[in-house]
Amino acid sequence: MPTRIIGHVKRVNGPVITVCDITDAEMLELVRIGEQQLVGEVVKLFDGEATIQVYEDATGVKPGDNVYGSGMPLCVELGPGMIGSIYDGIQRPLEKLEEASGTFIARGLTFDGIDHKKLWHFVPTVKIGDEVSQGIIIGEVQESETIVHKVMIPPNTSDGIITEIVKEGEYNIEDILAVVSQNKGVDVNVCMLQKWPIRNPRPVSKRLPFHAPLVTGLRVIDTLFPIAKGGTVAIPGGFGTGKTMTQHAIAQWCDADIIVYIGCGERGNEMTDVLREFPQLVDPRTNKSLMERTILIANTSNMPVSAREASIYTGITMAEYYRDMGYAVAIMADSTSRWAEALRELSGRMEEMPAEEGFPAYLATRIAEFYERAGLMKTLSNKEGSVSVIGAVSPPGGDFSEPVTMHTKRFVRCFWGLDRALASARHYPAISWTQSYSEYLEDVKYWWNEKSDDKWQLNRKEIMELLQKEERLQQIVKLVGADALPDSQNFILEVCNMFKNAFLQQNAFDKIDRYCVVEKQVKMLSCILTYWHKGLEAINKGVPLVKLRRLSVVQDISKIKFSISNEDIIEIDKLELKLERSIDKLGGIYED
Repeated sequence: MPTRIIGHVKRVNGPVITVCDITDAEMLELVRIGEQQLVGEVVKLFDGEATIQVYEDATGVKPGDNVYGSGMPLCVELGPGMIGSIYDGIQRPLEKLEEASGTFIARGLTFDGIDHKKLWHFVPTVKIGDEVSQGIIIGEVQESETIVHKVMIPPNTSDGIITEIVKEGEYNIEDILAVVSQNKGVDVNVCMLQKWPIRNPRPVSKRLPFHAPLVTGLRVIDTLFPIAKGGTVAIPGGFGTGKTMTQHAIAQWCDADIIVYIGCGERGNEMTDVLREFPQLVDPRTNKSLMERTILIANTSNMPVSAREASIYTGITMAEYYRDMGYAVAIMADSTSRWAEALRELSGRMEEMPAEEGFPAYLATRIAEFYERAGLMKTLSNKEGSVSVIGAVSPPGGDFSEPVTMHTKRFVRCFWGLDRALASARHYPAISWTQSYSEYLEDVKYWWNEKSDDKWQLNRKEIMELLQKEERLQQIVKLVGADALPDSQNFILEVCNMFKNAFLQQNAFDKIDRYCVVEKQVKMLSCILTYWHKGLEAINKGVPLVKLRRLSVVQDISKIKFSISNEDIIEIDKLELKLERSIDKLGGIYED
């Protein structure tokens, strides 16, 4: 607990406190306010005064109260024990807070982010005399049934030699496991516990080019608008369009090793559902609980706005830590709009000059700082690790031209715009194929073409062109009706309607359709395009469109997503062959 008095409270303005008589304080220093020891952070120093944002309810704080300094910035504790935990925005375990104060969190409570007394089975992977440097792995701990925790030399440690290393056995996170004699002549004790300032990115060796997608099992994402591992994406949408549900599906089914879910300023009932449902979700890769590879950060809308502002930094620092072990980590930030609103409130209380819609002028900078911490990296231990950021945006009234959405679009390379009309029609996921885009297509095309015999890029391009033609034809249909169009144009509407219903729409409650493997996606798209090619050929030979519609195999294609499982995708090839023969037979009859 900090005991050094650095000043006294001068003015209280909600979560923002002005402190006078500053004797010894630093920017971003962690401080305690008053006798209740409320947690705060120095955000401004000027002319002997400091401005502090308080991460708890400041009710009862009065002028003259002491402010205590810690001499260090706001940090998170990193080590085994984070997986499966549920934290608030500044890494206080919610379960321990409930034990101490009941349903409502009392002020001034402080708990370690991870258990300092729990014993972990440590297996060393280095020996005395080995040369090591920052980030090098010296041992392993089985953190959960699915995650092996790698114990690393702390960053900013100089090169040196292992002079002591413990034997395999049970140790807590504070026990000294190894001693490194640095070239500078200073010994460093290494334990499982590391502390890292949340606003500083953890160091890496270098940033790597993207090469593989983050496979989500959602066809509209993987096939049309993929995100690369280590990439960034925004999911904007109005209330009720499915942002949270889309993130839940991605968290459960994506091929990331670890999930960090940040509930930033969401409604309490939504976060309650998350906290209840996530432990019950089954990880499809291991058949274990999804919490075996998940960290939850719950900072609801009724919690102090300062902690909301810090929550996304807490989450991404934890993600970087596991990335440094060589894991692929996916962050679900829900939602960055609530985080931006916290910035706006704090900025207003600090009497800063507002920019558009009252947001601070540095909003774009803060958004950029957050998203640029994502990436595919070569770690200090020469492993490949990634942090993928999937940020939900909640524009008021679904207006994508508001500041948070517009600034976010500047710094992400993938955009999954949710459409209210699709959501109202129960089309899940309600990702608009006209508003969405992905700039990772060139990065992942080689990976995809390997999975599809070099067909993915061409097939995707062709179906997107058909969707654009269909959109233009729909405008004509609204004016003159579908009957005024020739069969060749009506067939475009027919194929696109099949693609939307049979491919883009998925049923999250169907055991087969809720997750679609890449190979099935490739074959489904190929089958639909075969229908387009052969059908158009038949229409040009004089076959009426109504005859094509009545083919039983066409109805079978529409049901592929439900009728053929991920293990039986060879059946799609048989169905495609049957489709070709059926249309050829029609063409032969009518050609005469």
